[in-house]
Amino acid sequence: MNAIWKDIDAGKIAPVYLLTGLEQHLLDTTIKRLIKAIDGIEENSVIRFDMTETPIESVIEEADTLPFLEDRKFIIAQNASFLKAPDKKEKIEQNTALLDKWLDHPSPTATVVFLAPYEKLDKRLKITKSMMKKAVVVEANRLEGKDLTTWVQQECSANGVKISGETAQYLVDMAGNDLLMLSAEVSKIAMYMDGQGEVTKDIVELLVPRTPEMDVFRLTEAYMRGDVRRTVSIYHDLLRNGEEPIMLTSLIAGQIRLMIHVTSLTKKGYQQQQIAKTLNVHPYRVKLIMENRQVPPMDRLLLILEKLAAIDYKLKTTGGKRERVLEVFFMEPL
Repeated sequence: MNAIWKDIDAGKIAPVYLLTGLEQHLLDTTIKRLIKAIDGIEENSVIRFDMTETPIESVIEEADTLPFLEDRKFIIAQNASFLKAPDKKEKIEQNTALLDKWLDHPSPTATVVFLAPYEKLDKRLKITKSMMKKAVVVEANRLEGKDLTTWVQQECSANGVKISGETAQYLVDMAGNDLLMLSAEVSKIAMYMDGQGEVTKDIVELLVPRTPEMDVFRLTEAYMRGDVRRTVSIYHDLLRNGEEPIMLTSLIAGQIRLMIHVTSLTKKGYQQQQIAKTLNVHPYRVKLIMENRQVPPMDRLLLILEKLAAIDYKLKTTGGKRERVLEVFFMEPL
């Protein structure tokens, strides 16, 4: 993808692009780079078609019509669902044979982007094979691991600041792996640093808000270590921040269930990335559990989960000081 972006930034614009995948931020960034790179094109001059409602003939006709008052047209064919498995609910049947033929000689005065924001395309289809071969393909897949931290480093560099791989990982751990959210956090950090210098963990800690899930992980970890004072301190901080005991009980139970699943899958020989994908959770959460020597055995985890279920019922059916119910649980020996 970086090579394609470099070509775009250098003005090497292809006649046809295929943008596919679920990472919307990467799709949007590619389109913004194209708009910036093509002379005379602005956001309001982009021609858009919805391929679930528009026949492919309309896109081809528009592309082959000479542009007016500009050197090149920029056309986006959104929702190119004809590139994935057929759906009986589709409103129109696309003439993919015509498109296949047109791809051999696309318009020299237009750039057409076929946008297919789907997890998978059907590569058995002739038109999909043809598009993958004849168009410039950008696969906007979700970034993980080293690819994600590298992206954070590049994003920081684009904002004038530096960040080490370790600190980039810490930022991901704090903010999550959503690129749009990470991009916003990087922009905020760079603005705070006046666009110069190196990002440190202290700066990330200062500027990036923790999610309730992250604080609940810290709370659960302290509880598992038997550190009652630390556990109760974190709990009171969460209460002061407006978190409700019922919600916290639910989040803690979710963390315990995750521990149970990770423990079970680890015994079956699953690796960190496999577990994260199977459970559909952030790999970092799995990593922390796998590296935590304080995780109790399975029978104790199940007992804790049973106690939390009883606490949840009590919180929902009794009045009074509900904050005290969970606090007593933290004070009980594991």
